[in-house]
Amino acid sequence: MNVEFFAIMIPIISIVGAFIMIIYLRKYENTERMAMIEKGVGPEFLNIRKPRNTSFPLRSALLLIGAGLGLLMGHILERNFDMQEEVAYFSMLFIFGGIGLGLAYIIEENKNAKRKE
Repeated sequence: MNVEFFAIMIPIISIVGAFIMIIYLRKYENTERMAMIEKGVGPEFLNIRKPRNTSFPLRSALLLIGAGLGLLMGHILERNFDMQEEVAYFSMLFIFGGIGLGLAYIIEENKNAKRKE
């Protein structure tokens, strides 16, 4: 088989797989709710929503901001100090990405501390 065939089939299979996964998740959620109703659990229990977890968007946003700053600093280091291109980009990417994740951790800890008070 040739490479073009696989290049076309991978997106098709992944889209179909994601669609089937969503259908089965909805189906099992519905059967779980029906079993809870048969057991006598009231509908007020089914409508309880969990508080939203905002840590993932915060973490990913600060990671991407750090990665962008790292790429910018890598470009500046490469141009001004005649460093090797790979070393400048990768080192700054990891350093600033780590700083972004550390900042996200500090913000989440402060938010959790305020929530507990």
